[in-house]
This record gives sequence, C-alpha cells and structure tokens, in this order.
Amino acid sequence: MKTKNTSFLTFAERRFRLSGRALIENGHPYFVPTDDLEAKAEQWPHGFLSMSHYDYLGLMHHPETTGAAKEAIDAQGTGVGASRLVGGERLAHRALENDMAEFLGVGGVLSVISGYLTNVSVIGLLLGPRDLVIVDELAHNSIIMGARGTKARFETYAHNDLDDLERILREHRAEHGRVLICTDGLFSMDGDITDLPRLLDMKDAYDAWLLLDEAHSYGVLGETGRGLCEHFGEDPNRVEIAIGTLSKSFASSGGFIAANADVIEWMRFCLPGFVYSVGLPPATVASAHAALNLLKNEPSRVAKLRANSRRFLTKAAEAGLDTGTAIGEAVVPILFETPEDCVFVAEALMQQGIYAPPVVHVGVPKDMPRIRFFISAAHSEADLDRVIDAVAKASEAAAALRQRMSAE
Repeated sequence: MKTKNTSFLTFAERRFRLSGRALIENGHPYFVPTDDLEAKAEQWPHGFLSMSHYDYLGLMHHPETTGAAKEAIDAQGTGVGASRLVGGERLAHRALENDMAEFLGVGGVLSVISGYLTNVSVIGLLLGPRDLVIVDELAHNSIIMGARGTKARFETYAHNDLDDLERILREHRAEHGRVLICTDGLFSMDGDITDLPRLLDMKDAYDAWLLLDEAHSYGVLGETGRGLCEHFGEDPNRVEIAIGTLSKSFASSGGFIAANADVIEWMRFCLPGFVYSVGLPPATVASAHAALNLLKNEPSRVAKLRANSRRFLTKAAEAGLDTGTAIGEAVVPILFETPEDCVFVAEALMQQGIYAPPVVHVGVPKDMPRIRFFISAAHSEADLDRVIDAVAKASEAAAALRQRMSAE
C-alpha cells in the first residue's frame, strides 16, 4: 500500500463510499503485501507494526520453529504426496498428534490440512436428516457453513445467550435423534467467551453433544494455554469434539480434532476432509510440533500474552474506545459508529506504519464495524501504547469530520 503525502483528514474529506470498487479511494486495505511493508519499515518514524496476525505466542520467526521446518524439508521434501490413508503417513504426523493429545488431556488428536475444512467436514460427518444442530449466531463461518451443509435441522441461538439455547433444546430436543451444539472457545471477532460450565451441564441434561472450536483459545486461555476448559477448570473430556488450528498459537497451518481415542480412530477412516485430503507437509508438522514444545516448556509466553492483552484492553478503555464484550485475551476489537469511521481510522493507522485492516461488512453485522487487533506475546508495551494513541487520535478526527459533514 502506497502512503500518500496527504493527511488522513484530507483523505477522509473526499467522502469515500463503502460499495464495490469504491470501498475507499486510496486503494482498498486488503491483500496488502506485508512483507513489502516490513522491508520498507524505515519510512515510518517508529517502524512497521502488524496488529493483524494471530501469532499469539510470537513463534512464527522463532529459530526453533523455523529450524525444525528447514530440517524437515531437507529430510522429507516439501510434501507427503497423498492422503495419509492411501499413501501412508510420516512418523512425525503421529508424534505431533500424540503429543498434542497429551498436552490437551484428551484421548486423541487428528490433524487435517485445513482448519476451515475441519469444522465443515466434522459437522457433516456427525449429523443426518433426523438430527439437530444448534449454533451460536456469532460462531465462525466454518461452523455455520458446516451446519448449513448438512440435512440436519439448523438453529441458531443469540450470542452467548444460554437461556436462548436452553429454550431451543427444551422445545425441540425430543423431536430429533442426535443434537450437536456448536460454539467458539474464544470468539475471533469479539474477543469474548461462553459460560462453559453451564454449557456443559446443559448439554448433558439434554443428552446433546458439544463441538467447541478452540482455534483462538489454545495457547491463549488457561494458565498454560490449554484452552477454555483450563480457563474454567473443566475436564476437557466432557467436550465431545474440540477443534483446533495450527495457524495461530502453533505458528504453522492446518487444523486438528481433539476427542475420545475411539472417535479419532473412527475419523481416520471416515472423515472426508481427512480421507480425501493430502496429509500435512513435513515442514508444517515440524514447525507446529516445535511450537507445541515451546508452549509446554515456556508457559511464561502465555502469561506475557495475557499481560499484553489486558494492557491493551485497559488502555483502550482509558482512551474512551469501545471494545465491546472483549475480555482481554489475545483478540480485542475496537468498534466504531459507522463503516466510514472504521475505514478512516484504519487508513490513519496505515499512514503511521500500523497495519490493522477494517472489518466492515464481512464477518460482522453491518451495524458493528470494527478494527480487530490481534495481540502477541512478541508485542512490547510501547507497541501497544503506540496503537491505542493512534486509534484514539484518529477516532476523534473521524468523529469531528462526521459531525461537520452532517451539518453541511
């Protein structure tokens, strides 16, 4: 993204429109080559700073993760060449899955080439036309699409409103065979969590299964990063299916399922997203396994991430910024009154070397535009203070401009 000499206030006064190619006049803020921005960091007084990458534990460039990936490529090549079922697997696949299962305290783990595909494939495997799937309305799109893609009855409940969930269960449980409740461990757009103890008791009372997407909560929640169950002190084996990703705290890519050992063994032969997809490549497995070992050996990274997240949330509140329902755990959105304000602030940040794209119509309700900030253990306090100061000043300028324009 080229930085123009005009101030962001001058830019905003050109009254950009949020539609189609006219998203913003300065060139839309998506698909930006961030490696190019990093290479040109000297153009900003305080350098380039990304707040848009979920490298929660700061392990993407750690010498142990990058070194493990390089060694794996040298030893085994760049890919595995086939589905693990028909083409065989590598010893490293089972080693990662076994160690991950032990870390999470569950019976087994199965890795899948895509985190998105993991949810879609698992939900499709579990449910049939006589069943019911109930999803938190703000659950990740992969859950929504997976649920809609089945022949099961599909219902949503108001975000984190377990009274609404219980109403649906009370009214419809008896009409269906299997019932699957789906929700996120840490919601990626709002930075909040569900009341897991009550949810577990509720699903047991109504003989339902729970699918808990822990993509953003493994490595983040709990004293040692074991997720929402550790956060609440609950036995992870009470959750029938947990979904994880290797692309966030584990600094790699792909997804995985954590469940009872027999369920995992069944899925090795029946889960379409595993059976009909290539296995994870050697470098991916190696870097993720190295990240897992770092997490186990250095739980202080989780503590640092939490301290950074709480600082960011506190500073935002002190600046009068709206962080919605975020609890201060890795994901902290800042909400704006209008999409125009949101884009305005994102552009102001980019002109100061801070990359944090606006979220206006994709992934959030149209009346809740925001900039979503991903906090990392690698961020310094100065980084976080710099961002909040920049957002606060740009927000004031955006509000003043909106008032002036509405008065014209």
